[in-house]
Amino acid sequence: MSTPLPPPRLNTALKTYPHTQPLKSGELTDPAVELVFEEIEPIHRAFAPMARQQAYDVSELAIVTYLQAKAYGKPLVLLPAVVAARFQQGCIIYNAAQGKPELADLAGKRIGVRAYTQTTGMWVRAILGGTYDVPLDQVDWVTIEGAHLDEYTDPPFVRRVGPGKQLLAMLRDGELDAAILGNDLPDGPEFKPLIDNAAAADKAWYAQHQYVPINHVVVVSQEVADSQPQAVRAVYDLLKRGKASVAAQNAGKPDKLLFGYDALRKPLEETLAFCEQQRLLPRKLSVDEIFADSAGILGEAGF
Repeated sequence: MSTPLPPPRLNTALKTYPHTQPLKSGELTDPAVELVFEEIEPIHRAFAPMARQQAYDVSELAIVTYLQAKAYGKPLVLLPAVVAARFQQGCIIYNAAQGKPELADLAGKRIGVRAYTQTTGMWVRAILGGTYDVPLDQVDWVTIEGAHLDEYTDPPFVRRVGPGKQLLAMLRDGELDAAILGNDLPDGPEFKPLIDNAAAADKAWYAQHQYVPINHVVVVSQEVADSQPQAVRAVYDLLKRGKASVAAQNAGKPDKLLFGYDALRKPLEETLAFCEQQRLLPRKLSVDEIFADSAGILGEAGF
């Protein structure tokens, strides 16, 4: 009697969240795949290597980075799985000591963001433009890093400062009028949200759009998708089981972990429109083009 072959081992980059921790601890497993995790902190350090060289078999990836990678023809396949999402209106801050810029007067103001292509920056700009009528191309966007994709060039209204600069230090020193930050938002009274009553504003945004802004999704390399489709199906199922493991604690809250083509269609359509408006994509993409990469692998399980 022949010994069964071991499952494929897939090099994986996922941040430890409540819904991914059971996968990383081995509490949730699947006989069709073995996930070998690399611990990368902060997780955004995995994004450029994945987008440029497909450094991992499976990886968390910022949605804007994925969309740019897809538009530039990188061999990545999106799984319809959101692993990180958040409301964004508290992510733009100002220095209380310097005085608060008014939303109606942001044209010509200096707003810092780590990179113009950063997903949090995309969402904040979408909200500033769509909800508060800020003329985005008239803002002086100040960045300290470039895009995860080498092919991308920032629009002319974006400028990069010299090496060694940090957004909070620039905001503290009066070199910026406001700054957009994500997981690195500071505590304390020195910096305040630019948008008043950000939580209430986020609730109003959710009532209109019916989804939480997507930050990070999951992708696999095209090579793995082609050579190990059963393992890819197992990865998607594990991610869904991870979400199910935290369902009780998330009951009654807006769903931040969207799964499946139907749930993701409208959010992705709007995300693509925001990216096009902000000159983040080199060509037009459609949701159908994106979904086609994995639909043949996931089949009915993807809905």
